[in-house]
Amino acid sequence: MIYPVILCGGSGTRLWPLSRKSYPKQFARLTGRESLFQASVKRLTGEGFAAPVILTNADFRFIVAEQLAEIGVDPTAVLIEPVGRNTAPAILAAAIWLKGRDPDAMMLVAPSDHVVPDAGAFRLAVEQGQAACAAGDLVTFGIRPDRAETGYGYLELARAGSGEPQKLRRFVEKPDAKAAAQMLEAGNYLWNAGIFLFRVSDILAAFKAHAPAMLDPCERAVAGAEADLGFLRIAPGPWEGVEDISIDYAVMERAANLSVVPFDGGWSDLGGWDAVWRESDGDGDGVVTAGPATAIECRDSLLRSENPNLEIVGIGLDNIIAIAMPDAVLVADMSSAQNVKQAVAALKAKQAKQAEQFPRDHRPWGWFETLSLGERFQVKRIMVHPGAALSLQSHVHRSEHWVVVAGTARVTVGETVTLVTENQSVYIPVGDKHRLENPGKVDLHLIEVQTGTYLGEDDIVRYEDVYRRG
Repeated sequence: MIYPVILCGGSGTRLWPLSRKSYPKQFARLTGRESLFQASVKRLTGEGFAAPVILTNADFRFIVAEQLAEIGVDPTAVLIEPVGRNTAPAILAAAIWLKGRDPDAMMLVAPSDHVVPDAGAFRLAVEQGQAACAAGDLVTFGIRPDRAETGYGYLELARAGSGEPQKLRRFVEKPDAKAAAQMLEAGNYLWNAGIFLFRVSDILAAFKAHAPAMLDPCERAVAGAEADLGFLRIAPGPWEGVEDISIDYAVMERAANLSVVPFDGGWSDLGGWDAVWRESDGDGDGVVTAGPATAIECRDSLLRSENPNLEIVGIGLDNIIAIAMPDAVLVADMSSAQNVKQAVAALKAKQAKQAEQFPRDHRPWGWFETLSLGERFQVKRIMVHPGAALSLQSHVHRSEHWVVVAGTARVTVGETVTLVTENQSVYIPVGDKHRLENPGKVDLHLIEVQTGTYLGEDDIVRYEDVYRRG
């Protein structure tokens, strides 16, 4: 069996404003009905694959669990990194954990935010790499380039033209335009997809040979991991001593036992809105629209609205990206797609919440979004999953008024427990202990009106919480 190891972190800057630090691109439905994360998991599910091992962080753990449940996948494990430490520590932690199950097992490491339209072709490529993997090689997968791309690293092959697995000559850093054109012409270079296949024992031996200082803190961090609501939290103390470094720099560029499998199928890491435009089906003029969007006399442009109540209209646009969210709008020339992260940096510098905070705040019990915010009031829409419950809590500075608009709520206020159905409401005075639960089988939706002198999310005193938050 091959254990898929799916890396699910990210900062969410290159596809802003749809992707943000609190909700990066792998969880978004960018090119289909499934999120990139869900598509990645399904691509590595089925005959020959064990249930996946997921590496993520505490902020994303419940989003991961929710999206896995939506596609009916029960993971082998979800490992929670205390802080992001790049790909090398994440892969090492997964290998150490898998060693206890089967040291000779193969592990297939893949990012969670790539697009591979032909999953069958990719699985065939994985099968091609298994012989080299079984012989002790560290196998990487390279994408046959179709353009002189400067945004990717490259893999140099020993010879051009072959579609069979072969020895890897060297890794090449992201090139300038001239070097990228030369490598495309040479024909023996592939894009580095950041996907790897190796046996647990072989990658551990490679770390011992090339990055030995990482072994001890990683081993102690995994050994000290604690189970938490179906997740496995890696111990934070030892993890702080692990170097922040990529697997390429730590191991791959130093190892001699490397093979590469060329992959000719479609692939994209969706590294910018220009990549989303390329991977989407446009009209005869190269115009891609998504959501309530209208293009008039436009060419080679992407118009996307993520708000069902906001119609985005483009007239006479050429080579333009226009993305509308409920709280932010991006308009850029397609050639400047890689500069979107500069906009995020500028927003962070002016302390704009749109820089990192997604308008819909995902929580383990569901989500909420702000509909209106004033000096002494806030109106929210709240959704609670069936069977889920918010913590038993109170507020020091605000009162709340809940109006149920869909489903049924079980509401605790003080010692009183009440069922509140559609078109009914309940008032929560300042300082009263209260809890909101969904006892039904359908999503609960309600409108919350807060009033008070302070409306921040940190005005919460928790007494009981099934999700073990502070």
